[in-house]
Order: sequence, then C-alpha cells, then structure tokens
Amino acid sequence: MLKARLESDLRDAMKARDELVTSTLRMALTAVRNAEVAGKSARELSDDEVLSVLTKEAKKRREAADAFADAGREAQAAKERAEEEVLAGYLPKQLSEEELTAIVRDALSAAGLSGMSSMGPAMKAAQAAVAGRAEGGRVAAVVRAQLAAG
Repeated sequence: MLKARLESDLRDAMKARDELVTSTLRMALTAVRNAEVAGKSARELSDDEVLSVLTKEAKKRREAADAFADAGREAQAAKERAEEEVLAGYLPKQLSEEELTAIVRDALSAAGLSGMSSMGPAMKAAQAAVAGRAEGGRVAAVVRAQLAAG
C-alpha cells in the first residue's frame, strides 16, 4: 500500500536526518489522515485515493512556488519546488501532450461524444481514461480542443 510506503520512507528520512523529505512526507501523511477521517465515518483510503491526495498536495506546492516566484521570494519558491519533487516520486509518470491527446481522443470516440455541449460527460470519460497521469487543467484543455475540433 502507498500509505505504508510513505510511512516507511518517513522513518528512513528521519533516521537519515533528511529535513526536506521528513517535513514533506509528514505533510503528505497528515493530508492522507485528514482525508481518512473526513466524511461521516473514518476509513482506510485505497491506493487510488491516497494517490489523489498526493496529486492535490503536489499541485498546491506547484501553485505556491509560482506565487512565491511572482512575489520575488525565490528561496521560498525553491523550497516549494523541492517538496513537489519529493511528492512526484510517489506519483505516476505524467503523460506527454501526444499521449494525453491520443488517450482523450480514444475516450471521446468510444463514448461517442462531440460538441461543446457534452463537456461534462467528456471530462468524466477523459479523467477516467487518464487515471491521474495528467493534471485536470491539462485534460480539460485537450478535451475542449477535441470537442471544438470535432
């Protein structure tokens, strides 16, 4: 399980006195635990759900790094980018633009979707096909382009 791997890697980082990895994995595990107790009853998250939490955390780091860089705070931006790199080690490899376009095209044709009026169902089909290997904004842009073209 991914959560167990995170906990094991946290212990290893603590033993190695790796401050960056330790703090990043603590933050990630806190987010996972918060997700486990959210809702009506506490439950163990599946690997896909843990992956979803880690993806959100990586996106937060990327957005924070951009904000810090825009504000001229390069040291803080570099820290956020380093944390994002640590989290990226637990995420599936991101799809290239060509791979993403091909997967979305196949998903839309399989579902028989065309035209901008079917954006909602198209996004649902595309997200299922992509399965976390591309950020939602990238997927939406490709879906929008495909629907507009077709």
